[in-house]
Amino acid sequence: MTLTLRLMSLADVAQVASIEKQSFVVPWSPRTYAYEIGESESSHMVVLAGPAALPPNPSALMRLLRAVGYTGGGATSTVLAYGGLWNLVDEAHISTIASHPASRRRGYGEAVLAGMMRRALVLNVDFVALEVRVTNLGAQTLYRKYGFEVHGVKPKYYLDNHEDAFDMRVFLNDASRRRVEQLYRDIRARLGFVDTFTESLHNL
Repeated sequence: MTLTLRLMSLADVAQVASIEKQSFVVPWSPRTYAYEIGESESSHMVVLAGPAALPPNPSALMRLLRAVGYTGGGATSTVLAYGGLWNLVDEAHISTIASHPASRRRGYGEAVLAGMMRRALVLNVDFVALEVRVTNLGAQTLYRKYGFEVHGVKPKYYLDNHEDAFDMRVFLNDASRRRVEQLYRDIRARLGFVDTFTESLHNL
């Protein structure tokens, strides 16, 4: 299956909103995503997508066509994971990131994170920041892999249960930039995705 890391489009919003509802207690609305894609000047929204899902009980011919790359003549792709990055002067802020529940633990979320981190390098910001629940140890482990460290605590940050959030940041010096590039190359080699999200910005 060919995967593509690319900018999120309005055609992706329905799938993204569905994943959002399954991933977060207080989800963003489809209108919010439409704004982030089409109106916000600071947003860089990304999806990792695969081919459009086959219909139930696809014919042998359809399976054969899919095997050689035919996607159904305009069928939308399947969103496996997505994320959002805000460019805020000297900071790149990861606003959201999630994977489809059926596609977790396959590296798809990490591919989106790596793509956003690499885009932050191109934006030439000083640091990348995000918030994460203090109890979300799995996410924290992934973020620490990319150099994030706890910079502070935001008390009662989450509206559903008033849980605290860690403010995690990674400052983009020469060493952390090399680390991001290496981790990006590793996850891209592992998943073999096509990247139009960052490759269109520079040729490293």
